[in-house]
Amino acid sequence: MIMSRPDLISKNRYLESSVPLSPPAARKLAHTRVVTCHGYQRDDGLWDIEGRIVDTKPYRFQNRDRGGWIEADEALHDISIRLTISLDLEVVDVDAVIDHSPYNYCKSVASIARNLVGLKIAPGWTQKSKQAMGANRGCTHLTELLGPVATTAIQTIASARSRLAQKNSSRSVNAFLDSCHTYASDSPVVKLHWPEHYSGEIRD
Repeated sequence: MIMSRPDLISKNRYLESSVPLSPPAARKLAHTRVVTCHGYQRDDGLWDIEGRIVDTKPYRFQNRDRGGWIEADEALHDISIRLTISLDLEVVDVDAVIDHSPYNYCKSVASIARNLVGLKIAPGWTQKSKQAMGANRGCTHLTELLGPVATTAIQTIASARSRLAQKNSSRSVNAFLDSCHTYASDSPVVKLHWPEHYSGEIRD
């Protein structure tokens, strides 16, 4: 089924074409990539993290495997993956599909994503997931999805992991400590919310 861009983007103000940046130079649209990720809590205690990448162009161009042409706003790539993970961020199941690609042969590699089963979304995930996806035996765009899917997984289960940590100790350790500017151990945010982990200067 050919899907037009309005079908691919929900009515979400954060997905509008304009962005809150400074005014750009004169230009015209050449390519659109939309990456969408969703996290779901399952009734069986596991978590589904789904990612989808869709590439479109605002003009038609020739393509042999797609009947001669790929039309304007028709998906050049439409690739999806679902990671089913535990609360410990271990991948227990994977489903992947390539609905649209410039070559029919691309669709044969989706099953390689099963190699992700058993890996944990943790430090080293990027390198290990790339190795699992097989370089020239896999799909570049499917592999690219694993980055935003991994961060979506962390965001999805953060509250549940925090609640569990609070049950097991009087004070939970912030899993994001030193992961960015705001969560740096010497930041005012850490000083306010997790003073026991604050490493900056303390003034009277």
